[in-house]
Amino acid sequence: MSITPLDPVLPAVVGADVRVPLADGTQVPYANFDYAASAPCLRAVKETLDAALPLYASVHRGAGQLSQLTTRAYEDVRRTVRRFAGARPGDSVIFTRNTTDSMNLLASCVPLTTTVVVFESEHHANLLPWLHRHFVVRLPMPASPSEAVAAAAGALSPGGLLVVTAASNVTGELWPVHELAAAAHARGARIAVDAAQLAPHRPLDMSDVDYLAFSGHKLYAPFGAGVLIGRGDWLRDADPYLRGGGASKLVGPDTVVWASAAEERHEAGSPNVLGALAIAAACSALSDAGWPALVAGEERLLGYLRSGLSSVPGLRELSLWGPDSARVGIVSFAVEGWDARLLAQTLSDNYGIGVRDGKMCAHNLVRHLAGGDDSIVRASIGLGTTRAHIDRLVTALAELATARAAA
Repeated sequence: MSITPLDPVLPAVVGADVRVPLADGTQVPYANFDYAASAPCLRAVKETLDAALPLYASVHRGAGQLSQLTTRAYEDVRRTVRRFAGARPGDSVIFTRNTTDSMNLLASCVPLTTTVVVFESEHHANLLPWLHRHFVVRLPMPASPSEAVAAAAGALSPGGLLVVTAASNVTGELWPVHELAAAAHARGARIAVDAAQLAPHRPLDMSDVDYLAFSGHKLYAPFGAGVLIGRGDWLRDADPYLRGGGASKLVGPDTVVWASAAEERHEAGSPNVLGALAIAAACSALSDAGWPALVAGEERLLGYLRSGLSSVPGLRELSLWGPDSARVGIVSFAVEGWDARLLAQTLSDNYGIGVRDGKMCAHNLVRHLAGGDDSIVRASIGLGTTRAHIDRLVTALAELATARAAA
């Protein structure tokens, strides 16, 4: 007799048992399908912050015991994040507010003579920071991953920079980051990767990536911090992203000497210590859970979700490269006869289901996929998603689609 092994115990999220009101006054357990916008807090993250709060004090500025303790904890966080990202030992780890802040910081440090290559499909966080500062080559939507690599290779030149997402926030599709990195380096260029949607779903590997950014609030650490990791030369040579205490080594009547280390130079003011601790705690919790188990569990749920959605009348799943392309736990779709906003609101009011609607801060890509200026609906999954949640979403969409078709 064979015994089917139980699924591994996954990291728990805070608020998994929250109930929400419906339009009729009843309450139901909340079915969260908006992880791609902001993931709930991991219980391990909350416990880490609960333990840290009584010991919290200023960093880098105090001689007291708690200041020394907090400073050591803050600097230890950089090592945890560096390991989680698979970064090189000498890479700088700079804490920011989020991925958007990280990419703007990097854009302020890239030499103005650099040609930046970017695809039109990018999230605004990885598109807009470059447009009015650098000479930018904007590549059209590629029809396949191999076409993306070929297009980037043809546009790059020595000293250039390719900026690209690792996983689409609209379709969840995985971009060929390592092939793109090889193409960039073969031409004497660098690559910067927006890993906001990849970091919660897959292990990171910066062995051939020059710069990488992600956000705590998508990594189950929603406490207002993000991170930029990468080669230190451009970061050390640029003026501080923010000017203030900590970024300066010496201030005189007529001159300022900026701090030489990239982390000091670009972390002016009092840093978000608790946000950084939260990111490190999430990194440790995911790593300790084991990526093979996390990925396998998500792929089972994603397959179940996509199979269910395929049975909904008039529902069209959106994809840049086709239904068989590799992806993380994100599915965007349109339902015939339904405005995206009204559909999302009805799912919330009548079924207690939270999805995202709109253009996902990726207007060019959504316009391309939707065939115009229409908004779309996105369902994204993560730790805490259950098959019961998926069943409720699929049943609700089928009921609404059928009702609209019959009207």
